[in-house]
Amino acid sequence: MPIFPKISLRPEVENYLKESFMNEEVLAVSSKQDAQEKFEALLNHLSHPPSFTSVRVNTHLASVQHVKSLLVDELKKQLNGLIVPVLQHPDLQDVLLIPVIGPRKNIKRQQCEAIVGAQCGNAVLRGAHVYIPGIISASKFVKAGDVISVYSDIKGKCKKGAKEFEGTKVFLGNGISELSRKEIFSGLPEMKGIGIRMTEPIYLSPSFDNVLPSYLFLQNLPSAVVTHVLNPQPGEKILDLCAAPGGKTTHIATLMHDQGEVIALDKISNKIEKIKQNALLFGLNSIKAYCFDGTKALKLDMIENTKGTPPFLPESFDRILLDAPCSGMGQRPNMACTWTLKEVTSYQPLQRKLFSVAVQLLKPGGVLVYSTCTITLAENEEQVAWALTTFPCLQLQPQEPQIGGEGMVGAGLSFEQLKQLQRFDPSVVPLQDTDIDSLRDTRIEDMIWLANKDCIGFFIAKFQKCKSTLEKDPQK
Repeated sequence: MPIFPKISLRPEVENYLKESFMNEEVLAVSSKQDAQEKFEALLNHLSHPPSFTSVRVNTHLASVQHVKSLLVDELKKQLNGLIVPVLQHPDLQDVLLIPVIGPRKNIKRQQCEAIVGAQCGNAVLRGAHVYIPGIISASKFVKAGDVISVYSDIKGKCKKGAKEFEGTKVFLGNGISELSRKEIFSGLPEMKGIGIRMTEPIYLSPSFDNVLPSYLFLQNLPSAVVTHVLNPQPGEKILDLCAAPGGKTTHIATLMHDQGEVIALDKISNKIEKIKQNALLFGLNSIKAYCFDGTKALKLDMIENTKGTPPFLPESFDRILLDAPCSGMGQRPNMACTWTLKEVTSYQPLQRKLFSVAVQLLKPGGVLVYSTCTITLAENEEQVAWALTTFPCLQLQPQEPQIGGEGMVGAGLSFEQLKQLQRFDPSVVPLQDTDIDSLRDTRIEDMIWLANKDCIGFFIAKFQKCKSTLEKDPQK
């Protein structure tokens, strides 16, 4: 049962999504009522967190079993002796899964309260404490050490520094304020640490802030699947075209045993610095990260650049990952999206530009993996249909491991083609109520099955380039 309202969207955005999920091809294979119920279930799932927290182990520095034992000890400390299982994923051997306990419905609301921004609220539901910049409002007499109730301002209507707020707010749980109200809103730039330490969150998830930082990377399950689908091999030259924040970049280098070359591009400089920091932290030397616009990564003249910096000559890479910029409509939890329809639909042209560059940079016989963290037909299956028409040199490939469901009908792809895609759709399972007692009685196989289903909305397509594109421009 949902405890939060469904994700709040602008009416034109909700109608746009509804039309996609109730398109003619969908209605040809299911009833209008079933399609409508499935769409409503998806909107409800998006406002709730996934049933599991997933973390990827840096197998370059340590074994999964060693890190798992360290994590079990850490969770005992964090959860005050509560025993929560840590599961190794059978198909993704470097991924560990921790069940999320909740929603916990008997938490007593306090008189003193704090209002946090929607993004901060989403992070709290995934196990984070409240950092000072995320606090928008706090009751008049809040002192350091007070137990206070924390609410999310899902519509963005609360004014910074307000003493009370009567607008739409969603209860996230209770915590202990680390500071007084006066200190929280002092405006001092050094005020960036934890403002409220969550002690009774509605959803109990471990905090991974600075927990085993060289050994673990907090990563949604489908994001870890992507790199396994890419299947990088030692000695190859691989491009991560839109690499920030670098989780997949470090995963690629790890699966290659740090042998070969991984080029990471992103056009925002501080994100590139973060990738470099993560590579250093994980002890990886094969990663080269550059601040560069991926749409300009193809070298137009044929003069070789001996420095190995972007732009690159055509057909320079064995494998390319295009984890494309997208509308992000599959992220969970997300209680409200204020984007206009123009913003939501603005990504398709950019994705196509990046895809065209990727095809030309890929060697014949090479593999291109395209992924997004969104649910829209336009950014997923429609892009696959466009790619197969625009680039006859590409062939859709089956994926290993196949953990998500097949693609959604509506873009004119055949059933055989849809089976070669992976669409992670959390609405395929009911929203979960998980407590410690129910976990004791649940088989490991059933927990893994649930983790595979009840995750973020995500999409993966895998292509192989069957012949060179050097002879002529495929778009002409």
